Amino acid sequence: MERVSLQVALDFVELPRALAVAGKAVAGGADYVEAGTPLIKSEGLDAVRKLRQMFPDRTIVADTKTMDAGRIEAEAAAKAGANVMTVLGAAGETTIRECVEAGHHYGCRVALDLIGVPDPVALAKKASEWGVAWLDVHCAIDAQMHGADPLALLKQVRQATSLILAVAGGINSETAAAAVQAGADVVIVGGAITKAVDPQQAAADIRKAIDTGQAVATELFKRTGAEAIREILAKVRTPNISQGNHNQPCLYGLRPIQQDASICGPAVTVRTIRGDWSKPVQAIDAARPGDVIVIDAGGLPPAVWGELASESAKNKGLAGVVVHGAVRDTADIRRLGLAVWSTSVASNAGEPRGLGEINQPIEIGGQQIAPGDWIAADDDGVMVLPRARAVEMANRAMDVLEAENRIRAEIRDGQSTLAKVVNLARWEKTGGGPVIG
Repeated sequence: MERVSLQVALDFVELPRALAVAGKAVAGGADYVEAGTPLIKSEGLDAVRKLRQMFPDRTIVADTKTMDAGRIEAEAAAKAGANVMTVLGAAGETTIRECVEAGHHYGCRVALDLIGVPDPVALAKKASEWGVAWLDVHCAIDAQMHGADPLALLKQVRQATSLILAVAGGINSETAAAAVQAGADVVIVGGAITKAVDPQQAAADIRKAIDTGQAVATELFKRTGAEAIREILAKVRTPNISQGNHNQPCLYGLRPIQQDASICGPAVTVRTIRGDWSKPVQAIDAARPGDVIVIDAGGLPPAVWGELASESAKNKGLAGVVVHGAVRDTADIRRLGLAVWSTSVASNAGEPRGLGEINQPIEIGGQQIAPGDWIAADDDGVMVLPRARAVEMANRAMDVLEAENRIRAEIRDGQSTLAKVVNLARWEKTGGGPVIG
């Protein structure tokens, strides 16, 4: 392929939303239009038919991810108007060959998706023998959330085959040029277009990056590793974290001393008894700049944190303090600008007896907090991101934020409502047996 093509992946579950974004993406420079797997599962091949009607001169891709019944699914996709349909590499040779044969008969090319294949390079070498037209080098969404690099495998596969290579998985305007340099003939982009406030401009930016070989900066649509977790958490809010992670609860009862505060950082944990402020204050010396001190003082007064401790924490460069217990000197804390959350406020402090521990696991509200776990807090509450899952949780929170940006734009552009945009009535439970669990 002389010109690298841009393919927009419409991974919606509502057809009207998909069609609206598709029109903008094509106007911005998308060459191929893909009915994503979620869209086909939700709307069936009618999604392909609608796209064919809307774009009679464009390449339409049906991302069926066929695993069995290859002949039937390839024929159905072709008859619906698809130029290309996808079959999973994990399906096995028989199903892949059935797709190819049916595709030849009905004029539909077959793309082999390498997602989940144990040895994708070896399969790529065999694919041309089976008549496959191109290969999809696909970094799965769940892998992206763990910080996987979508281009690492592309470079290996490019060396193993001369077939058309399409790359998918978290590509944006900053990485599209690198995808071309790594050997992509087709750059598949989903969220960086479909979740953009302005999909047409987003597609144009990616098209520019592909054509010029120069990255176009973007603040969103990035999935990161541990090295940039603070940067991601600084952009999202605690509701994003909760929603992106199966509605995980916050630490109930903790409220900010000052409004509009937002912090994130690794936890320095403190366990103490009611009113004993010795270990909480000593924790300042154990903490590093950017850390969050999390104190379990039983959730009750007397206060274990006040002005002088806050002055010390501010000087140390701490991100903030979370107290499952009482604090005092709140006016001074607000004046200092230190972000503090607590379960209560009390004028009286306890005595420094030195009981308790620093940097040992603690439990607040039924949630375990270990030293080094990430803490994010704002006006809506305090969230705990266990260190082993912090990267994934942060990336999923960003994914939620991006999706909400798109929905907000649709509400405003169409002078509509949330219920109408996401078609809530369609997804109401209408029958079936009892909910289990």
